[in-house]
Amino acid sequence: MLSLNEGTITAAYIAATILFILALGGLSNQETARRGNWYGITGMAIALVATIFGKVTGNYALLVGALLIGATIGLLLARRVQMTQMPELVAILHSLVGAAAVFVGFASFMDPNTSYTGVEKTIHNIEIYVGILIGAVTFSGSVIAFGKLSGRIGGSPMLLPARHWLNLLLLLGAIWFGREFVMQAAAGGGMQPLIIMTVLALLFGIHMVMAIGGADMPVVVSMLNSYSGWAASATGFMLSNDLLIVTGALVGSSGAILSYIMCRAMNRKFLNVIAGGFGTGGGASAAGGGEQEGEISPVNADETAAMLADAKEVMIIPGYGMAVAQAQHTVYEITKALRAKKVNVRFGIHPVAGRMPGHMNVLLAEAKVPYDIVFEMDEINEDFPDVDVSVVIGANDIVNPSAQEEPDSPIAGMPVLECWKGKTTIVLKRSMATGYAGVQNPLFFKENTRMLFGDAKETLDQVLKDLT
Repeated sequence: MLSLNEGTITAAYIAATILFILALGGLSNQETARRGNWYGITGMAIALVATIFGKVTGNYALLVGALLIGATIGLLLARRVQMTQMPELVAILHSLVGAAAVFVGFASFMDPNTSYTGVEKTIHNIEIYVGILIGAVTFSGSVIAFGKLSGRIGGSPMLLPARHWLNLLLLLGAIWFGREFVMQAAAGGGMQPLIIMTVLALLFGIHMVMAIGGADMPVVVSMLNSYSGWAASATGFMLSNDLLIVTGALVGSSGAILSYIMCRAMNRKFLNVIAGGFGTGGGASAAGGGEQEGEISPVNADETAAMLADAKEVMIIPGYGMAVAQAQHTVYEITKALRAKKVNVRFGIHPVAGRMPGHMNVLLAEAKVPYDIVFEMDEINEDFPDVDVSVVIGANDIVNPSAQEEPDSPIAGMPVLECWKGKTTIVLKRSMATGYAGVQNPLFFKENTRMLFGDAKETLDQVLKDLT
């Protein structure tokens, strides 16, 4: 079989690394995201070919079989998974990276052909231990995140008594058994402390994500993305694969930066997110935050269409409800109809709208909404006093004025889209249930707010019909 020399492999890995960096740069902007994806695909293809023909020395039939199975599963998921299921898909894919790090770690430790001795063996054992630790936390935490995002596990945070002490004990236990592992591994043992640490790490991952409420799930997704990168990097150290080390570090560092950006967007500290306690289950009432606060003013589809047609400035604020109803294509048709009537239509996107970073941007891109009318919260918040009609589609917490007006609110201090400062706000919701943070929204009861109840797609289809 064709075999590549070390120089060719190194050159291929450098090319793949450059393409991965270009992919990250491309994904930072909507207009270049498609190109960024192709950079990443090309880089991964080069990495796979270089590894298969340069590093693999046997078991080719097993390798080809595994590649075919993985590719088939990936293609089926890509075709079948709806956009509303993307957050949980991302979470479960992170769990696979964590599981891979754990399996590779144990395989590397049990490999009878290892040639490390002395200090090199100690360093290698530390790499194994850290890789399995990060991988196990990533795996169990990602599985719990998948359960929360898919609704299989409730969104309410599980706040055990003395949970911070429990986390500290788990951390100290992992350090202690790490010491025991390194000492025993030097003498030819070490399996027992390694297994115990793996169990502790799995429990830590479960407890960490179970203690995080629904409103912080976008941060959890980006945080687990970072963990999966560090797990991959640790795997690279165990396998002495430079490309895996670099790629994992790129994913880990970019995920950490994204987590920081998400926390800043929510006015949260990263350690507070890890500590948990912010947000409850979607649609449930938080303590003291779910009571109705006044009278609402309902509106119907034809009245909504009339207000939109008479407006000069319209701001559309999408949320998870739009994703659930798959209403993004109708929203774009309404946008085209209004722009044909010389109405200036823009979209306001909150950094944590949806269940994962960039969720709304991807939905709008799927519906072919022009990039130049999609704005981030910081870009358009000051424009709301000049907006005639704001249309909130299935969003709740990201337009909640209590974040600014109620110091005791669970979301106090969180930056929000200030749509209530416009002339009229139309909120599309199925019911008066609270959002994912479980906090009632005073926006619904303001004098300039109109509530349009019903399925977002069906309601907007009727609005589109009345507009045209």
